[in-house]
Amino acid sequence: MKFRHSIALIALAAACPALAAPPANFDRRVEELRKASETPGMAIAIVENGETVLARGYGVRKLGGSEPVDADTIFMTGSTGKAVTVAALATLVDAGKLGWNDKVVDRLPGFQMYDAWVTREMTIRDLLTHRSGLGLGAGDLMFVPRSNRTRAQMLEGLKHIKPATSFRSGYAYDNILYTVAGALIEAVSGQSYESFVRDHVYKPAGLLTATSDEPTRLATVNRAYPHGRISGPVRGLGAIQQLDETDQLGAASTPAGLLAMSANDLAKWLKIQLAHGKLENGGQLFSAASSAAMWNPETIIPIGPVPPGFEATKPMFRAYALGWDVSEYGGAKIISHSGGVFGFITMVVLIPEKDVGFAITMNAEEGAVRRGLTNELLDHYLGRPFVDWPAKYKTLLTTMLTNAKAAVEAKAATPAKVGPSLPLDRYAGQYKDPWYGLITVSQGNSGLAINFNETPRMSGPLVHYQYDTFIARFDDRGIEPAYVTFGLDAEGKVDKITMKAVSPTADFSFDYHDLNFTPVPSAGR
Repeated sequence: MKFRHSIALIALAAACPALAAPPANFDRRVEELRKASETPGMAIAIVENGETVLARGYGVRKLGGSEPVDADTIFMTGSTGKAVTVAALATLVDAGKLGWNDKVVDRLPGFQMYDAWVTREMTIRDLLTHRSGLGLGAGDLMFVPRSNRTRAQMLEGLKHIKPATSFRSGYAYDNILYTVAGALIEAVSGQSYESFVRDHVYKPAGLLTATSDEPTRLATVNRAYPHGRISGPVRGLGAIQQLDETDQLGAASTPAGLLAMSANDLAKWLKIQLAHGKLENGGQLFSAASSAAMWNPETIIPIGPVPPGFEATKPMFRAYALGWDVSEYGGAKIISHSGGVFGFITMVVLIPEKDVGFAITMNAEEGAVRRGLTNELLDHYLGRPFVDWPAKYKTLLTTMLTNAKAAVEAKAATPAKVGPSLPLDRYAGQYKDPWYGLITVSQGNSGLAINFNETPRMSGPLVHYQYDTFIARFDDRGIEPAYVTFGLDAEGKVDKITMKAVSPTADFSFDYHDLNFTPVPSAGR
């Protein structure tokens, strides 16, 4: 999710001996941050030298509730689950059923990218390292904010998404190719992704509460509920509120990050990663060779400027490996990944040379706490002096949201008092984008309305803004509003619709800017 990732730089320093325990008064510090941010609940796991030194819950499972978060409460962990998908693939690689450099098209019938050459050349390694040429978050609207699409239907849409850059030329984070990786697991194993992960990752690893399907998650009594701030002019402002837990991303996207784990399970997962796949019972979840492949930098992530006061957080390099970020600061290698789905955020961090790992999960979108506490723990284990990073990130995030609010309000206050060019009924009709599918623009007593047919309950009024541009204000306040611009041909007929998010801090998964709708022919059009 974009603004939660936009402050994603991590402060690190030169390597020094790992300390023997979490910071002094750590529980008190977590509670202080949790309460100040109005986060209902958190869970944290820390492992050192193969031992769990902390697996604990803080607060409650939902706003206004009394059920406490404990070490077995499951939280949605977002994109940190990409590493689970990679681990599932690793079991197939170790079994000789796949190779990281196998061509996807040879293993997954029906796989097709927009470009035929890319289709032929893309390897399994390419699927996992964000260098396909697709743009940032391309195709996410096929499952954001929710969807009934199957993985096969998402594969069908994939071939219509135009690349933003050439193949393997640079880094752009995506989710859809991890969905392809899930379909690949299904094609090779003969099992559904969810059952394969359960049988070949969770069970051998002893992850007792982890789940990768919505029915199991919603049937788990000891689960956290999502929360966010969606009542303000931009997401992140307004009062914190409980969100609808059934309004998660489409189930087809599970391999990209719709998994759930507890602090106890995260502690076990951290230990397996740090032990290069070795299990506590002496077996191997995946081989040491696969572990090395997972952490090997593949795609360089560009490093931009950092805000004043955050100079110490600028890394010497960042890269993406297989389901993990790899960074180096002052001689210390850090393996990490952040995660966010609506109402939940997570951070998983490994310091291999210290044999230390930790995970932070939260049931609210309070990114300053997650990022700041991550830096505090890194400072502790790398021997740096204490810095109140949560306060610094809170100031940074508040400034970002305040500026975004001002930008949105400024545009709302100064539209040109021109248009629309046509009677409202002339805009009505069905329109289709090659990869997303259908939308319907209709006219009622209150004016125009828009419905994203392929996304359940993604509908709302179209409010005229200026010229032939309207603003889609969706009935679900959790969906980012969008400018909807109707393009007219020489005869004054609508020949296309383009869109872009209203908020400059809108999550990149609302990739309205990639849409290009054209009219669906009908009688009278």
